[in-house]
Amino acid sequence: MFHIWRTSTVRCKPAINCGYGHIRRILQIPPGRQYRTQLSMPVRCCSANVRTFDTMLSARRSEARRSILVQVSSERSYNELYHYCSQFGTIESSHHYRVEGDADGDCHYILLEFSSSAEADAAMQSGVFSTERPGVRARSIFLWFRTGPKPKLITQEEPKRPLALIDGTSAIGETELNSLLSSAESIDDQVTVLHRLTKLNDLGKRLRFLAVRQLESSLQGMFPQAVAHPFGSSVNGYGRMGCDLDVILDLDSRSGELPDRNSRLVYHTKSTNPNERTQVQRQLESIGDVLQLFLPGVNSVRRILKARVPIVKYHHEHLDLEIDLTMNNTAGVYMSELLYLFGQLDARVRPLTFCVRRWAQSVGLTNHTPGYWITNFSLTMLVMYFLQQLSCPVLPSINRLIQLSATFAPQHSSPPVTRFGEGESEWAYTFLKNPSIYGSFRSENESTLEQLLMEFFEFYSQFDFNQRAISLNLGTTILKPDHSPMYIVNPLETVLNVSKNVNLEETELFRMQVRNAVWLLEAHAKESGNTPSSEPWGLVSLFGPKQQQRITPQMFFTKRMLNVKDIFDEVPVDEPTQYRNATVKNQIAAIQRAAKAEIHKLSTGGPSRTGASVEARTNTTIEGTSVKLKRNTKRR
Repeated sequence: MFHIWRTSTVRCKPAINCGYGHIRRILQIPPGRQYRTQLSMPVRCCSANVRTFDTMLSARRSEARRSILVQVSSERSYNELYHYCSQFGTIESSHHYRVEGDADGDCHYILLEFSSSAEADAAMQSGVFSTERPGVRARSIFLWFRTGPKPKLITQEEPKRPLALIDGTSAIGETELNSLLSSAESIDDQVTVLHRLTKLNDLGKRLRFLAVRQLESSLQGMFPQAVAHPFGSSVNGYGRMGCDLDVILDLDSRSGELPDRNSRLVYHTKSTNPNERTQVQRQLESIGDVLQLFLPGVNSVRRILKARVPIVKYHHEHLDLEIDLTMNNTAGVYMSELLYLFGQLDARVRPLTFCVRRWAQSVGLTNHTPGYWITNFSLTMLVMYFLQQLSCPVLPSINRLIQLSATFAPQHSSPPVTRFGEGESEWAYTFLKNPSIYGSFRSENESTLEQLLMEFFEFYSQFDFNQRAISLNLGTTILKPDHSPMYIVNPLETVLNVSKNVNLEETELFRMQVRNAVWLLEAHAKESGNTPSSEPWGLVSLFGPKQQQRITPQMFFTKRMLNVKDIFDEVPVDEPTQYRNATVKNQIAAIQRAAKAEIHKLSTGGPSRTGASVEARTNTTIEGTSVKLKRNTKRR
């Protein structure tokens, strides 16, 4: 079974030879319905009752507030842990995962969610500090379950709520994924299977909000209004298994509120540095010290303070998670909310984005380290713009959303008081904080995911990146403001280019790869018949091992017939030079003979001269060819 839908407490071996039964369960097809699931009638808009970005964040924070994380010897310790922790309250859910360890073995963890935060606090307060492990005593939600007295020889009743997941953070293997994709009925189903098996699952989201809670609770003693805002792929709906967590730390989230004029007591505060950037750097440096010295599970703290956006990066060993912490970067939260909104407006947006990003990774367009290549964020912007510019758009432009928000604005509504929304991001309140916007747009486009994927590749294979820039605000292209090879207007700060880092070579590589993708999808279509073909088809051919070799623009340029240095280098007898034809071979041989004769004349037969330099220019016609040698030599 697979980590996406595994619900049993019994560990099962993954099935490599997957059949249609596995695909039915992954696609959640009812037993009585025909298997073929072409999206001829897709879900084109979301319900008005769907969770908004703020309600989703609130629900995840509430889950983290009611949860604790316990390290155990293995998943077999769950029954004993369940009966012990049941004395503190009702356990609503439990999840198991494993972190690869060193020679001592892997580390196993169980996440317990109680029915209330008071019950979780009671379980945490019951913990004690170890006398065998010296260190800073810090009380937190990360605990370990030590060996207790042997249970009595009586049959212990089974827990009322079994483990929801076993090893729930392990990503699906490449071989297993390709086997499932090959067993699908159509490319439409392949895209859906890829999305559901590689997206960030429920346990992954819970663990990330546990990291957010730890960060907030560790600083709220000194800063009661400190709030950590997660953003990026962990919350926007486009995160995959194993993605990093991006967090913005706001030490005073209520600084915009007006003070109570009736109070005559005022807190003393520390004066800040007038240079805001320097102040942020010093605060992040101090917070990095607190993380490294006092917080359990935090290690490998790196301070990157000289970057354009200063950040602190660290690894959480209990959560097996990489975390990037920054301050005063409010645009990241609004961008996450905008992408979340796009994903909620149409059910095809996220699967298509996952497919494009997976394809870009397989062909070498993206890279984990920063550089001159295209990023996942830029790819997501390209997908969103493609869905906007269709003759029957799947997504509206941002300006259209602002107009719809004004039409569906709820009465007597006021935005929450917070630091977000000030300055250049103030326009975001016009539609992102309006719950009615989630049900205000309905797309009439009925294209399947297979059709949209093919149209995406065809669209950008013909796109004029030399002259045009992409604007999601307008839903159309504009003339490029500068000479950047790829220009995508930042929706929040329209004077910035999202893809400014992409150079000309990577832009040309992107165009070559989208053309190659069109050819692969057309050449490797699924054969007719109910039996799956042994040959790779659809997405398997698009992501296959042959695509791992990086294609560069130089591969498409005409190669030289011969390198210049080969004219004068001695060629080994056992490795003769290969020529295109006999004429080229004769010309090269004549050039070599003439060059050797001239060198010999200069070294032995020619008179030596001293004093002023004499410049001699001669034109030599090689016998049997029309090649003329022009030499400029200087002698002393």
